[in-house]
Amino acid sequence: MDEQPGTRARGRTARWLLGGGQEPDPRFTLANERTFLAWIRTSLAFLAGGIAVEAFTAEVFDEPVRTFIAVVLLALSMFVSAGAAFRWLGVERSMRHRAPLPLPLIAPLLAVGGAVAAGVLVVVVLQG
Repeated sequence: MDEQPGTRARGRTARWLLGGGQEPDPRFTLANERTFLAWIRTSLAFLAGGIAVEAFTAEVFDEPVRTFIAVVLLALSMFVSAGAAFRWLGVERSMRHRAPLPLPLIAPLLAVGGAVAAGVLVVVVLQG
């Protein structure tokens, strides 16, 4: 083996996913991981919100409205969770190749989805 003392070789899957390059400063890798976990927390909040809307708001919203809001929140949860994984991978690759960071596509998706859910709630509240 031609490893340096104190280092550990990456597995084949990691090399394939990360596309080679140089190991970035561990602080940047850990910061990228913390950002990923923050997106996952956001995704879990949308998941909990979607479940809560469907389970506890039967007396507040008509069924089609309740279902629509729950589906929007659950879909946001799925997309934010998947987007977080792709974002983490893209940032990690960029750091390894000293390339510009990818655009954060999760943020606009989150903004549009949140605006749709809030818009539906505003219409329902104004009609009630």
